[in-house]
Amino acid sequence: MGRAFEYRKAAKLKRWGNMSKVFPKLAKIITMAAKDGGCDPDMNPKLRTAILNAKAENMPKDNIEAAIKRATAKDTASMTEVFFEAKALHGVLLFIECATDNNTRTVANVKSILNKNNGELLTNGSLEFMFSRKAIFEFHKTDDMDIEELELELIDSGLEEIEEEDNIVLVSADYKDFGNLQHAFDNLSIDIKKAELQYIANTTITLSDKELEDVHKIIDRLDDDEDVQHVFSNIA
Repeated sequence: MGRAFEYRKAAKLKRWGNMSKVFPKLAKIITMAAKDGGCDPDMNPKLRTAILNAKAENMPKDNIEAAIKRATAKDTASMTEVFFEAKALHGVLLFIECATDNNTRTVANVKSILNKNNGELLTNGSLEFMFSRKAIFEFHKTDDMDIEELELELIDSGLEEIEEEDNIVLVSADYKDFGNLQHAFDNLSIDIKKAELQYIANTTITLSDKELEDVHKIIDRLDDDEDVQHVFSNIA
C-alpha cells in the first residue's frame, strides 16, 4: 500500500494516547471552527468536518454540543492554528500543528520539549520542500461501490490517490482541493468517516527499533501538550 495508508496506520499506533487527551483537543478544534465560521455545521464546512472527526473518535454528543456553545461565550478566548517545524534524533523531521489561545505559552512549551529531548526548533519554511500538505478522506467501501469508477468520478475534483484495504477507502489530494472533494462526496452520497489535512513526507526514512524508541519519546512529549493537535514526521 502507498504512503497514505502507511501514515494512517502509524498515526493509529499512538496519536493522543487516550480519551482524556483526545476529547479536549477535539473540542478545541470544534470551538475554533464555530467561532470562526458560525455554529451551524450546515453553513460552516470547517465545523462540519471538525464534528465528523470528533464522532470518528467516539466523542459524546454532549461534549460536541458543549464545545460549539463555548464559541459564543463572551469569556472564550480566541484561538489560532500555529505550526512549528523541528528536527529530532536520527534525521527525523517533524511538523507540529497546534491550536492555541496563547502563542507565547505554546512556543515556550514546544521549545522546552524539543530542548529536553535532543530536538531542535527550525525556522518556519525550512521543511517546505520536505513535506506536502494533503487532504485525506477515509470512508467505508459499500457492496455496490466500484473503486475504479469512483476514481474516475473524483479525478476532476482533485483526487491524486485512492486506496482500499479491509473495506476502508483512503483518498488523498492536494490540500487546496479539500473543499472540491468534500463537495464531490456530498454529491455522491458517500458517508465520510474522517477528513483531515495532513503533512506527509515526500521522502521517508526507516529507523531501527531503538531509534524509533528514541524518537517516540519526543513525539509522545509533544502529544502530551494541551496545545499540540498533531505531530507529523518523515518516519516510514
